[in-house]
Formats: sequence, structure tokens, C-alpha cells
Amino acid sequence: MSIPADLRYSVEHEWVRVEGNLATIGITDFAQDSLGDVVYVQLPEMGSTVDAAAAISEIESTKSVSDIYAPVSGTVSAVNERLGEQPELVNQDPYGDGWIFSVELSDPAQVEALLDAAGYHKLIEG
Repeated sequence: MSIPADLRYSVEHEWVRVEGNLATIGITDFAQDSLGDVVYVQLPEMGSTVDAAAAISEIESTKSVSDIYAPVSGTVSAVNERLGEQPELVNQDPYGDGWIFSVELSDPAQVEALLDAAGYHKLIEG
């Protein structure tokens, strides 16, 4: 199970990559493995405002439909349009081409409240 050290993680199994005031978000390797084959990703609306811990979209797999939560607050500035035709990218490359959306952070301090790689590892190991 891959847990990159340079990312932050939510207890809902989203990851966050911060570059300046931009946070790119996707679901973790653990989450995509638990879901099974992803067949559809509902992307959040561009320009929408999101609050940390609020459901922002859904992901559908062969096993279930799950909410995707915003781990940080901000304004949606980008969405991964490729997932419309290739939702399997979430399974194939969850930390790269399978990213879901990006937000302009409204409160960068929220990132510090997220788990680091060691904390996330402890969470999924139980």
C-alpha cells in the first residue's frame, strides 16, 4: 500500500498535495483498493466553494458509491476532466493521473491539521 511521505491525509482517505496556495486532492491507494474498480467520478463544480470535511462529490465503483470529502476549505480551481472518460485512472495512479480536483486554499493552516504519512499509516493499520 503506497503512502507518499510528501502528502497530507484525511481520516476519510483523501490525500492533499499543497503547492503554494493550491491544494490538489484525490483518494488514497488504500481507498481505491477498498472501493474496487472505479467506474464513475462525479467531479465538483468549478468555482464552487467547499468547506473542510464537507462532501463535495461522489465516486462509484463496482462495489459501492462513496462520498468524496474536501479535506480543506477553499474554491474549486481545477477538476480532472480525464476522469470523465477514464475513471480507472483513480485505480491505476491514485496519487498522479487519478487526482480529482484542486482548490485555492482559504485557510492554509487547515493542512497542518491533516495526518502526515506516518499518522495515516497508523490509521489504516488500525
